[in-house]
Amino acid sequence: MVFKRLLGALGVGGPTVDTVLDPASVRPGGTLTGQVHLVGGKADFEIEHITLELVARVEAEHEGGESEGVVAFDRFTVGGGFRLAEGEQHSVPFSVVLPWETPVTELHGQSLGVVLGVRTELSVAGAKDKGDLDQLNVAPLPVQEAVLEALGGLGFGFKSADLEYGRIGGTGQRLPFYQEIELAPSPQYAQRFNEIELTFLADPGGMEVVLEADKRGGFLSSGHDALTRFTVTHEGVQQHDWPAIVDGWMRQLAEHRSSGYGAPVGHDSPTPFGSGHGHEAGHHEGRRSGPGMGTVAAAGAAGLAVGVVGGMVAAEVVDEVGDFFEGDEEEEEG
Repeated sequence: MVFKRLLGALGVGGPTVDTVLDPASVRPGGTLTGQVHLVGGKADFEIEHITLELVARVEAEHEGGESEGVVAFDRFTVGGGFRLAEGEQHSVPFSVVLPWETPVTELHGQSLGVVLGVRTELSVAGAKDKGDLDQLNVAPLPVQEAVLEALGGLGFGFKSADLEYGRIGGTGQRLPFYQEIELAPSPQYAQRFNEIELTFLADPGGMEVVLEADKRGGFLSSGHDALTRFTVTHEGVQQHDWPAIVDGWMRQLAEHRSSGYGAPVGHDSPTPFGSGHGHEAGHHEGRRSGPGMGTVAAAGAAGLAVGVVGGMVAAEVVDEVGDFFEGDEEEEEG
């Protein structure tokens, strides 16, 4: 569904803009296409530039507590340098490549609660920038989908997904925030973990998988966090036993052993994953926070993929997405 809004006048009787994203599914590192439709105002206007900005609703923790805000994470100039005549209709097609670390917003068409948008800015000579905001839906890469489905098949339950401001130390993270998917442990690991936090950091050569567990304490020990990181390739996704691979990751996380953190595996690697590295928490340059704007109802023992695809997504997720776009419109109008 396209969230669109005519902007009305830029000044008095100015042009209007409406951006329409193509409905085809887009993935991290993939190409986003669409058209920016312009309608001339009550006079001729010089269109200096048309810019698309990718934005995300992100959570941040600081000394004063926790807050949410909008973070721009990429920007593209897709047109400009022409005169738009009075009442003229003009369309500008565009094709831009999403960053590889673009967060995933859906799994098999079901929302995860993460809010992304494409903001269009129209700069007209003699007038300030104005634009509209459209919802951006991003499907997982094949390897991300394989990992998520393996987790669901192993009995891990989906709890929430959100975007956290900050960086994960020791990784190749490029964006100023990261996506965090929170999972309830499967029955097999319920006595070891309170919850699991999963982050994907993709790039053209592969993907880092960061797993952090809130481990339960024992009779003579307190609980603590444990972290493992792995690298996977984009090649041969269908040829690997992902449930076995992911279960191996979880076993290493549970045992909290260190085996050295390997570089991204090359295309000629015989296995889709590299070695892991376990250590105590405190790896984030930013601070963690709990579920926020991306909170979704837990899928429980039914599993991650089954829970999301089966419609176990809370209704408030849809409300939050709508509120984000409506709230942005009110700020611009104000």
